[in-house]
Amino acid sequence: MAQQRPKKIRVPVDGVLLLDKSAGMSSNDALMKAKWLLSAKKAGHTGTLDPFATGLLPLCFGEATKFSQDLLEADKTYETLVHLGITTDTGDTEGVVLATGEVSVTLPQIETVLARFRGSIEQVPPMHSALKRDGKPLYEYARAGITLERAARSVTIHRLELLGYEAPFLRLRVTCSKGTYIRVLGEDIGKALGCGAHLRELRRTGVGALSLDDAATLQHLEAAAESERPGMLAPVDALLSTFPEVRLAPALALRFMHGQRLPLGKEDQEQVRLPDAEGRVRVYQKDNGRLLGTALLMPYGVLAPERLIASQPQA
Repeated sequence: MAQQRPKKIRVPVDGVLLLDKSAGMSSNDALMKAKWLLSAKKAGHTGTLDPFATGLLPLCFGEATKFSQDLLEADKTYETLVHLGITTDTGDTEGVVLATGEVSVTLPQIETVLARFRGSIEQVPPMHSALKRDGKPLYEYARAGITLERAARSVTIHRLELLGYEAPFLRLRVTCSKGTYIRVLGEDIGKALGCGAHLRELRRTGVGALSLDDAATLQHLEAAAESERPGMLAPVDALLSTFPEVRLAPALALRFMHGQRLPLGKEDQEQVRLPDAEGRVRVYQKDNGRLLGTALLMPYGVLAPERLIASQPQA
């Protein structure tokens, strides 16, 4: 009788792995592999990348999972290779070819068309997507040969840059709002050019303030010694770098961690420096630099706790 492998002991791991996902792997498979390599108890990703896509997939572990929603809302940056003249049923290389067309477009024509897709645009979500209808992802309907009506949604293309054109390939860089489908953008550009298109390549290079420049692959993580792997994670507050910071003395930090609202603008005996604008802030304990969580800075300098780190500050 074969011996069973000993069960892997899960340990608390807090931080963010900036993963450079390879093609052919789902986001969830990448998460499960990284979680196993880190022996982490708790993990989550911050929005999926299609299996054929590569690039930045921030993975959150432990306390960082409390702040993953912020990256779901963040703008994303991609580089993509659009193959003009061929359309597929998925809008990418994984689909069945539906039609082919002649490609005879010029750079001025391309620039004119791209200008139409900058700013606020309407997109119809693709059938091959994880959006749900009656509890079932759209891609399941698509695989069964069923096409459903989908309402157009408003998204914003902050930046659409032509990096190069060698017919029939169009290379673009896109910075866009959440909910934007680059596959649909590529298809719509091909349609506007009169030749159709699908995505040949898709690589995500940025999520909010996070960059692919600082990312590691699963191969890098696997090659590292087990004791060194947690050191490859960015700290939890890497997810919060765009928020202003507030630093509290230990007594105020303790009250904050107990969920109390702090009227910091009323009597500032602790000399807390507050940001100029109201809104979300990240909160630290002043003497040791420990992240306490996030809060809402409200009128009259009231600091309202929002999401808190589990570890308690030292008074």
